[in-house]
Amino acid sequence: MNVQTYDMNKVISATPKAAEHFAKQLEKSRGKAVRISLKESGCTGYKYVIHPVDKPQENDICITLDNGVKFFVDPDNVAALQGTVIDYTQEGLNYNLVLNNPNVKEACGCGESFSV
Repeated sequence: MNVQTYDMNKVISATPKAAEHFAKQLEKSRGKAVRISLKESGCTGYKYVIHPVDKPQENDICITLDNGVKFFVDPDNVAALQGTVIDYTQEGLNYNLVLNNPNVKEACGCGESFSV
């Protein structure tokens, strides 16, 4: 049997631009933290679910960024999210959150879903 261990502080991280974006969004929504999980979707398997919340769900893992923003991560998704870095980038006139997840094996053409 092989037991996988994870550094819970490194499950998800964010660039300074992404951390600033999340801080602004939480201020607007008056949320206390950002919850990140996965949902079955699309043609390849999963999509990211990111939304402001006031409190964690039972057993959520809490990660605090350098600017104080808290991420609550669904513990069932730790293996699929391990090492993910969230960036906030500008492409032309649009700004987008980009999740650089080293565990993604395949992504659909439209970018809606991915497999791990």
